[in-house]
Amino acid sequence: MLEVVAALICMDDRFLACQRPEWKSRGLQWEFPGGKVEKGESGEEALIRECQEELAITLNVEKAVTDVVYRYPDLTVHLTLYRAVITAGEPQRLEHNEIQWMTLEEAKGYPFCPADTIFLERLQAI
Repeated sequence: MLEVVAALICMDDRFLACQRPEWKSRGLQWEFPGGKVEKGESGEEALIRECQEELAITLNVEKAVTDVVYRYPDLTVHLTLYRAVITAGEPQRLEHNEIQWMTLEEAKGYPFCPADTIFLERLQAI
């Protein structure tokens, strides 16, 4: 099982979402920013590293909000969503096809990765 982390970064009533590159698995689907946890890293450390590499931002990672185990056809992931705050930088599209601030209501019109869709459903219920 692959350990993956994601960030719930909010600005007013919007959160940051990223569209995966076309050439990657689940290409052009949307997701919360984040990535794989490398050996020896905590979830928080991985999230900070991934967001620096992919978005050129520095995060303060707060508490875990929720998590899910999801079986895709090609792999099984344990995905943990953390609340996080940008402490430096402005999000840049360094790896993703697109990045966008959106409301939970707006997110319903975008094709999100299935595991991230579970997070959206849970956030709607809060």
